[in-house]
Amino acid sequence: MNATPTLEMLDPATLTVDINVRKDAALTADFIASIKEHGVMEPVVAHRKDDGTVHVLMGQRRTRAAVEAERPLIPVLLIDSPEEAERIVTQVVENIQRAELTEADEADAYHQLSLIGVSAAAIAKKTGRTKDKVENALKAKASTTGTKALESGYTLDMALVMAEFEGDQDAIEELASVIRDEPQYFDHIAQKLRDDRESKAQLAALIEELIAQGKAILEDAGHYADEENLYVSAAKRADGEPATDEDANAYIISTDYRGEHRAEPVISDWKELGFTPKYERYNGGTQAQKGPMTEEQKAERKTLIANNKAMESATKVRREFVKTLLARKQAPKGWQYFTVHAITHHCETASGYDGKVAAEMIGAKVEVTSRWGWNPLRDHVAKTEARPEFSLIALVCAGYEKTIAKDSWRSPSQTNRDHLNQLVTWGYTPSEVENIILDGQKPDKDDAAA
Repeated sequence: MNATPTLEMLDPATLTVDINVRKDAALTADFIASIKEHGVMEPVVAHRKDDGTVHVLMGQRRTRAAVEAERPLIPVLLIDSPEEAERIVTQVVENIQRAELTEADEADAYHQLSLIGVSAAAIAKKTGRTKDKVENALKAKASTTGTKALESGYTLDMALVMAEFEGDQDAIEELASVIRDEPQYFDHIAQKLRDDRESKAQLAALIEELIAQGKAILEDAGHYADEENLYVSAAKRADGEPATDEDANAYIISTDYRGEHRAEPVISDWKELGFTPKYERYNGGTQAQKGPMTEEQKAERKTLIANNKAMESATKVRREFVKTLLARKQAPKGWQYFTVHAITHHCETASGYDGKVAAEMIGAKVEVTSRWGWNPLRDHVAKTEARPEFSLIALVCAGYEKTIAKDSWRSPSQTNRDHLNQLVTWGYTPSEVENIILDGQKPDKDDAAA
């Protein structure tokens, strides 16, 4: 019979914290500050070994935070060991195997096991689940957002994505809205949010760099005498020599049609500083833009940039779909006609594939090298004779991918449509900008490769 657990107040610095699966549950300054102010409110669970050392089973993070916060004592619930720990493991495994649990319940069970030091590999072995599923569940549970998503009934995959945006309430609300109203676009919106976050980070870094240099950041500039601010490239010094970047006292931050940010040097108050325009405005017989863009032109440019960014995000989702498709045991239905159609109707596309993209699609290890003619797909095929049809599908898809640019939505080709229609036949959900390429077409069941 197990002894009754006892509660003791112990110095956290004297406790032994074994390696825990929750490596990503890093200590934050806020968490340590909370422990410093309020102490450890929930007892940690531990067991005392024969040599007197106390090993923490549950509450490793709280223990480490208490040490960092220099708390003298924390509550510790001591249980038998190792029998008691094994009993908890057995009980959790029985719960998993006894009933059809929700993904939230199952993730919670894995979380319990991880807290008492059971590795993801051991959990997978004990429960009959894959290691990837267990690890993903633990990642979701390590996040407050991921845990709430699971409790709301979202799938594990969705919870994992939402956990990526921990702390970004706008992104979380947008994802929740997509799940509620248009779940078929979830992957596309998630990727767009990732890309937007990266773009904002790059923009913030650029602005921070300019501010650190003491440069002003302006909204508008031009090339002619009627402009308040003059681009350096359109200015001359008082001695008639072209102005250089060293003359700039401000910058305009612009975003090009590819969605990339750049800082363009500008001279503010150029008249007072003695600069003159390099060019004179000439309107005779031309349609040169005079003055700032109209609201309509701004709207068109905004659409251009937004759609180009959406296409970049869609490309990542599309290629990940192909990679997942080719990770299955069986090749997708209709692959034979798809590949022969590509080779006979778009031979230059099939032969012009990107070997790195193709290799990534079939999960082949890609080692970057500078050797001439390097092709990781060719290297992969040379190593194995297994599943050659998968390499062929990857080759053709990579060839099609090379023809789809971020602005392909502006002038879509039949090549683009053939590729996207086939992926749709295989279960892919196109994004809104990809639907512009498809132009509302649905794969003809009589003509589809399937």
